[in-house]
This record gives sequence, structure tokens and C-alpha cells, in this order.
Amino acid sequence: MRLVIDGRPVEFQEGENLLVTMLRADMHPTGGGCLCFGGDCHNCLASVDGVAYVRTCQTKAQPAMVVAREHFQHAHPPMPTQDHATPDKKARNIHCDVVVVRMDGEGQSEIDTALQAGKSVFVVDADHEMEPVAVYAGPLVVARTPHELLLIHPHEEIIVATGAAEIQPVVEGSHLSGLLTSSACSKLAQAGLELGRVVAIGTPPQGVAVHQFLQGELVRFEGESKVQAVIVRDADGNETRVECDTVSLGLGIHPRDTLALMGNGLPVRTVGKATAEATLPTCPDHGIICPCIGTSRADLDFTWDSGFHELELIKRASLAGTGVCQGMTCLPYVRSFIQEKSGTLQPRFTARPVTRQITLEEIAAGAHHRSMGETALHHEHVALGAQMEHFGHWWRPWTYGNPDEEYWAAREAVGIMDVSTLGKMIVSGADALEFLERLYPTQVATIKPGRTRYVLILNERGYVFDDGLVAKETDTRYALTFTSGGSSHAEMWLRDWATTWGLDVRILNQTYTLGAINVTGPLTHELLRRAGMTHPLKYMEFADVEVCGIACRVYRLSFTGEVSFELHHLAKDSVTLWRNLMSLGRNLGIKPHGLETLLKLRLEKGHIIVGQDTDFDSTPRRIRHEWAIKPEKPFFVGRTSLLRTNRIELDKVLTAFEMEGNSPHEGAVIWHEGHYAGYVTSSTWSPALQKGIMMGWLYYFNGELPTEVMIEDRVAQRVELPFYDKEGIRARA
Repeated sequence: MRLVIDGRPVEFQEGENLLVTMLRADMHPTGGGCLCFGGDCHNCLASVDGVAYVRTCQTKAQPAMVVAREHFQHAHPPMPTQDHATPDKKARNIHCDVVVVRMDGEGQSEIDTALQAGKSVFVVDADHEMEPVAVYAGPLVVARTPHELLLIHPHEEIIVATGAAEIQPVVEGSHLSGLLTSSACSKLAQAGLELGRVVAIGTPPQGVAVHQFLQGELVRFEGESKVQAVIVRDADGNETRVECDTVSLGLGIHPRDTLALMGNGLPVRTVGKATAEATLPTCPDHGIICPCIGTSRADLDFTWDSGFHELELIKRASLAGTGVCQGMTCLPYVRSFIQEKSGTLQPRFTARPVTRQITLEEIAAGAHHRSMGETALHHEHVALGAQMEHFGHWWRPWTYGNPDEEYWAAREAVGIMDVSTLGKMIVSGADALEFLERLYPTQVATIKPGRTRYVLILNERGYVFDDGLVAKETDTRYALTFTSGGSSHAEMWLRDWATTWGLDVRILNQTYTLGAINVTGPLTHELLRRAGMTHPLKYMEFADVEVCGIACRVYRLSFTGEVSFELHHLAKDSVTLWRNLMSLGRNLGIKPHGLETLLKLRLEKGHIIVGQDTDFDSTPRRIRHEWAIKPEKPFFVGRTSLLRTNRIELDKVLTAFEMEGNSPHEGAVIWHEGHYAGYVTSSTWSPALQKGIMMGWLYYFNGELPTEVMIEDRVAQRVELPFYDKEGIRARA
């Protein structure tokens, strides 16, 4: 059987460890460094089947496996240029009385005892491709296999029998290949690898013919890429140099108790070598202490001299212990360093999940959350050939393939659009009116039942951060809408203020339970008449009406500049309503339109989009929306700041421009007589006006706004909004 390493086919034996395969082929995974064969170091890492940072010592060789030594000579693997296609990683929930996490064959007596007591036991055996990842409250033990993520729920106890890791050498030449911990030396010899002349320091390897045993202080290793000699120093300071092919290092142990530390306060019991006292090696006076990160002794000294004397702070300041092995190599030396400096041995730092790097695919296993929202009409759009784009946190149609047809249908016939992404809230209760009066900078009390009003939303600094509608149902119940982008924080905003003021209100978020379809254009009245709406609403009115037999809250408004109605309804009815409207409007020239058309229509009418045409410091006066503010109100959020800024002379305003030919790019710089004068926020070619139109921020010059500016080396004229249907007749028809 063969697999591929660095583009070269390599044979392996069935059941063989990938690290053994690579070493047998004389291909050290990272080019050098002491190998532990226990998953405790970073020296066996490789990219396997497109996944970086795989511990080859804990991975079984498989036919056709593709291995890349991207970590060779300690380089970092490149960022992937495309997603790597793999079978979906599944998550499996397992319930048991006791879970035993074991390694190196430990924990068998605990397993036997639990089984004899009639308890159900699940064993996470790291020696058999079941890698423990973390312990969480619950309690929950997370482990992974090559094929799935295990979510293990023990009802009684977690037993940690993970053994102990061996101390890694931190001396000159520690980067060479041919260095093995004592147990790694035994395992590789057992696997049949030719180790050559083996020199053993400290605890000898079991089952290995050792060329020479050395006692004393380890000084350095010599060699170019592979170890050729080892030097030790005796108590009298005399050095001994011994030539070799392999060095077995039994320098001491420190417990693999990370899972136990994660489980602090949970029913976790540690047994075996995982409870052993850690060997504390002498911290060298120079060289690299943390090979994962490259932290040197000089870095530790600088950190200490900078005033960081606690292990947690030294870790963060020097980054020692934050690499792939999470301190398993360097932590004993860092603790020794602190003891050398302070005379006190500090405990290990708090363990935080995870103990192993896991992929985003594994993190997402078992989760079905869509990071990008889809409306109930998503598949209808796709079936109609829509080009779907990210907009806010939603998938929305950009165009259905012919933007010109979509545009003229809305202007001359009837267009239809999915606007379910709008924020939709109900505020009710005895203090509903007072709550909204405090929240909004306009008069809410003067809104009559069945009527709506456009509103701005200000923050405490008097800056605009959203807009929408207020619709009055009764004196104690109001419906609110917000922008698609603002819907994510609208509920938080309402609830925070309601709690702050201690008002008697109930807030119901209907953004995801209600769908919304907008129909617009001169033939909209006829379409809705066919759909059963026999009494057309006046502009800015709303009513509860059955449309195509479906209960709808119908709002008459206009973001497009044409007759428009928003049909809010239960999301479960969206598909039926959409299809019926499309069918009824077929001989009226109905066409669905996407965001590309909507943005063109709204700009022709001069309607702003908060977040695109506004900035973090946009006051109502700067965006020419003073008409939406009632400063004579005794209080509303942002009023104090607004009154203060209103006394300051304006420095810039949102302004309309037009030019012959195509419109400039959004974001284009506006120039006046060679000076920076602002930038374009919205821009489009207007089919109805046959010219380029735009809005943008324009600065005052000597107290005056320029009437003519340069944008992308072309002349643009300042004009008054709206560009289209200046009298507003069409929207109110």
C-alpha cells in the first residue's frame, strides 16, 4: 500500500503509524526536533489531506493519503486557496455513567472497577485514534476520531488517565533530527525502524540495544541536519562527546493533566502518571525555550525585567506556551525560570479548551445554524434564476438576470420584491406611548390609529444609526419596522431602554416569524384588486387585509418612488402569497426585482440608506432630515446632544449631484478647485433621467456649498432632491 508524501509515492504497512512511515522513508515531518510519539510536541506536524497541523504520531497511514511537509524546517503552512472538499464531519452524542480518557494503556483498573459495579463506561483511548479535545461544564467531554466528533455526556464521573509527557531537551542543537524521548525510542524500535548507534541519557529506552549510556548534564547536540554527536558535562565540569545516530532522552516527566485542569469544579478524577509530580529541569541561560513560538531565554529575561512575574502574565507577554503544543515542551522550563528568579515554584496556568487544534469543520459538526440568513422565499428566488448576494446578514437576490426589465417593470407596470429581512417589532403595554415618545425624536402621540410615520433613530450623541416606521394600532400597541441591517440590534436597543426607564411595555420581535413582500409600480392597485384588496389605502396608511386569501398587514408607503404596498404575513405563507401574486400579475407585466433595481429606484427618489449614506457622526441636520425631528419635545434619546450640535455651524451635508454619462464609483472623491470636498456615498445611472446621479458628503467652502464639483475628472452639478418625480405625485397616486 502506498500514500503520497511531498508528491512522492511512499509504501507503508497496514496499521502503521504515519510518523513511522515518514521516518522509514527518511522524511522527518518537520526536518528535526525531538520526537515524543505521544502528541506532546510540535515536531511531528504535517498537513494531511489538506488539513494543517496534524500530529502524524497519532494518525494511521491510509492508502492514497496526501501528506505535505509544509512545516518542514519549522515553516508555517500556507493559507489554503480554496475549500478542501471532504465528507461532512458528523457529531455523535454519547451518554454513559463514566467516561475514561486514557493513554499509554493506563486506566484499565478504573475501567474494570466501574464495569464490575454495573456502570456504563465509555473509553476515549488516545492510542486508538480517539483524541481527547476538551472538558466542558455539563459535564461534557469532547473527543474526535478520523470520522466524527464525539460529544460524551457522563452522568457520574470523568476519569483522566492520560499518563505523563517526557521532558524535551532545550539545548543547542535541539532542532536536529535523530532525537527521541525514551518512550518514542522504544516505540520506533518496536516498529522495526533502524536507529543505528543509540546513545541514552537518563531513563533508558525499553527493548532497545543502546550503544552507550551517558550520565551528567546535557550540554548540546552536534550535526548539520541530523544528530552526529552528543555532549554531556559531569559534576566536575568535564565534557564528554559521544558520536551517535540516535539520542534517547529520559530527562524526566510532567503529567498530562490539562483535561483535569479544565475540569476544575467538575466530577473529574485523575489517576496514574497523570497525578505524578513534575520533573523541573534547569532553565538554560540562553537559547530557545519555546520552539513552537521561538521564545528565547532572552525574551523571558526581558519579560521579567518588564515587571511580569506571574506565570499567566509571562505566558502572554512572551507567548511561551501559546504554540501548537500548548506548553508541553516549554512549560517546565518557564516554571523553572520563575523559580530561579523568585525562589518560588508557581503552579501551572489554568488550562483552557481546547488541548488539540481542531478544524472549523469539526467545530461546526452537529450544528445547523446558518451564518447567513435565508428568507422563506429563498428557494423561490433561486428557482427564478436570481443571483444571490450577501447583504447585511442575509442572502438576498441582487438581480434575476435582466436589471433593465426589472427596473422598467417597477416604473411602468408592477414589480415585486422580497423584503422579509426588514426588522419587525411589536411594542405594547400601558407605557407603550411614553416609551416610544422617549425613544424617537418625532411626535408619536399625534399618529392616528391605522396610520404610520417615518422615524429616525438616534443614539445618545444625537447621531442617526437607523430609520424605519411607527404604525399605531391602539393607544397601547404599536408596530415598528427597522432596516434589514438594523434588525439585528433593534430588539437589544428597545429592551435596554425599556429596562433602563422601568416602563411597563412588552416587546415582541417578529423579524423572523413574519415575511414581507413589496409590490410597487403604477399597476399595483390593479394587482391588489385582483388579489382581493377592494379598498385601496391612502399613502402612509395600513390595514389588516386578506390578500390572495392570506391574512396580511398591508402598509402603503414608498421607497421606490412609485405606488407601493408592503404585505406583512406569516412566513409560512410567503411562498403561496408570492406565487399567487406572480400569477395574478402575469398579464400586467409583473417582474420580481432584486437589490440592484431597488437601489437605483430609491436613489432616483433621494431616499437614504442608513449606514451607506450616513456615517458615525451623521446628525439629522447633516443629512437634511431636520423635518423628521421635533426638538421642542421635552425629551428623546439624543436630544441634549442634538441641541448642542445644532448650534454649531455646519461643515458638511449630504448632497445630490448629477452628471452627463455614466455615474462615478461609490466612494469616489469629490474635488472643488483642487481641494478635497467629500466623497460619493451612492451612485447610479438613471434610466428614467438618462444621466448619472449620486449622493455624497460635500464640505462647505467659506460658508458656501460649491455648485459645481469634479468627480473622477468629470464635472458634476449640485442639485436638489429628489431627482425623480419632484412633486411626489406617483407615490401618492
